Amino acid sequence: MKFRVLLEPHHGATYDQILAMARTAEEAGFDGFFRGDHYLGVERDNPRFEPTDSWTTLAGLARETSRIRLGTLVTASTFRLPGVLAVTVATVDAMSGGRVELGMGAAWYEQEHANFGIPFPPIGVRFDRLEEQLQIVTGLWTTPAGEPYSFEGRHFQLREARNFPRPAQSPRPPIIIGGGGPRRTPTLAARFADEYNAGFGEALAERFARFRRICEGTGRDPATVTLSGAVPVFCGADDAEAVRRSETMAGHPLQRAGACGTPDVVAARVAEMVEAGAGTVYFHIFDVEDLEHIRLLGREVLPRFAG
Repeated sequence: MKFRVLLEPHHGATYDQILAMARTAEEAGFDGFFRGDHYLGVERDNPRFEPTDSWTTLAGLARETSRIRLGTLVTASTFRLPGVLAVTVATVDAMSGGRVELGMGAAWYEQEHANFGIPFPPIGVRFDRLEEQLQIVTGLWTTPAGEPYSFEGRHFQLREARNFPRPAQSPRPPIIIGGGGPRRTPTLAARFADEYNAGFGEALAERFARFRRICEGTGRDPATVTLSGAVPVFCGADDAEAVRRSETMAGHPLQRAGACGTPDVVAARVAEMVEAGAGTVYFHIFDVEDLEHIRLLGREVLPRFAG
């Protein structure tokens, strides 16, 4: 089992806050520290939300942590051109000594695109673009050194690319494809991903079973793909402390989907996810200032699944 902290800040987070969380997660024994890729909070009219760029902050973390895996869950495909993304992630991978993972998704939050002037095509087009982006990123990373890479797609074209950096990891950084959609997301994951993240909710077993069927139908061995899920966590040494932590997310759409309670309650929820097939669990954390929350999870929940 792998356990990772997923940061989705309620009101945004400064780099210093993100760094403190990542270092605490590393010290607490988590395998990875991942962050969302958003320029707007789910509460779209919240004036307190101040975004930071995901890959800029991960580059900083790459130099200021030593062991923990780093990545996005997930990078919005609309935010970056695929060639630029391949160079960016390869750069951060080298900066980290080979600890980066790239999560990719088709993007869903229309309002943040409008706010920042980012084009937001229809869902079908976004998935078509995502498929081409995955081809390009993996193609650039795996083309032998010195050989040219070209791509001719409907949305993107590359001509004789030779001068791209090599990731530290060989043959490339792991790719995570995430989302709860029933068809295109798991199909792309079966084709490109090292990890399929089925998102939140109580339907993990159903989503994992559908993904395995898609793998088998396309000739991919499902055993070669890690299955993962995410759960909002509000853990406390006692019920009162857990409720207090959950109240920091009052009114948030994911509050009711969370595991709220003592370490026994959180561990029971994790056990359900493992039973459904998850090999990696992301603890979705919202309060960027509550570092003791991460320490409590590392001290009281993670050891129960050791080995």
